[in-house]
Amino acid sequence: MTESAAQGFTGTTTRDRHPLRAIPASDWAAALESAAKEVFGPEWEEQLARFIVFLRRRISGQYSVDEYGFDRELTQRFMLAVLRPIKEKWFRVEVRGIENIPTDGGALIVSNHSGTIPMDGLMTMVSINDELGRDLRPLGADLVFRMPIIGNIARKAGATLACSEDAERMLRNGELVGVWPEGFKGIGKPYSERYKLQRFGRGGFVSSALRTGVPIVPLSVVGAEEIYPLVGNIPALAKVLGVPYLPITPFFPLLGPLGLIPLPSKWLIEFGEPIRTDAYDASEADDPMLVFNVTDQVRETIQQTLYRLLGERASVFG
Repeated sequence: MTESAAQGFTGTTTRDRHPLRAIPASDWAAALESAAKEVFGPEWEEQLARFIVFLRRRISGQYSVDEYGFDRELTQRFMLAVLRPIKEKWFRVEVRGIENIPTDGGALIVSNHSGTIPMDGLMTMVSINDELGRDLRPLGADLVFRMPIIGNIARKAGATLACSEDAERMLRNGELVGVWPEGFKGIGKPYSERYKLQRFGRGGFVSSALRTGVPIVPLSVVGAEEIYPLVGNIPALAKVLGVPYLPITPFFPLLGPLGLIPLPSKWLIEFGEPIRTDAYDASEADDPMLVFNVTDQVRETIQQTLYRLLGERASVFG
């Protein structure tokens, strides 16, 4: 070091130059208050206090779940809260026919299934909660509950295994139960077959409705087919991973994690007029011809509604 350089050395240390050292405590408090207002709104102090109470109860285990593992408080305050902006801002979901869902008592919501990843079920859950204030209890495939983390989240959000015993018990208890009879064939069909309903299984959902005498509400969802256009599949790798299919879309796996961002298609969902089952005797649930006829009626209602909604939609992203 030269003499001139040594004379210009002030003795400042790295600690003295730390960017946070010179910020006054009042500025920190103002910044935290501003952030709290941004997150919790104008009444941030009250909201923050409620959140702290909520967090304390969760940590201490002072909350309840039902016999299926449904955690209503956690679902309302976090899961639906996260989904709501996606529904309103990203997919701009337009809900029709909500008056066809009973405001109380059991009912079976039967929907088409699409989208490669089952976002349609999640959007249906938050839409019913927002419009009607009721919880939708989805019936899921056993694969969902075998998956680590996802299975636990599904249980807490109100889902249960798609078996007739659980479905009928829920319906008798006055719950809204959701079923997607196409299953993995629906969400995993190629883009070229979009909005063409797959087989509705053996009609087990109809038998459950007949035994409990609840109405069947057909649901048609337009928009989900375009969020991840399925153009290919890797069946060999899917088999190794133990999943029904491994999708190839225009953006995945080409863009890696970015390819998992769904396209912002415009969604229309319409609840059709209820198909009543209370006129039948519960023993008729074992009549295969009746079950087939009602299943076909539900399927045809959804298919025709899909065609009509597609005709009404101005554009995929409009």
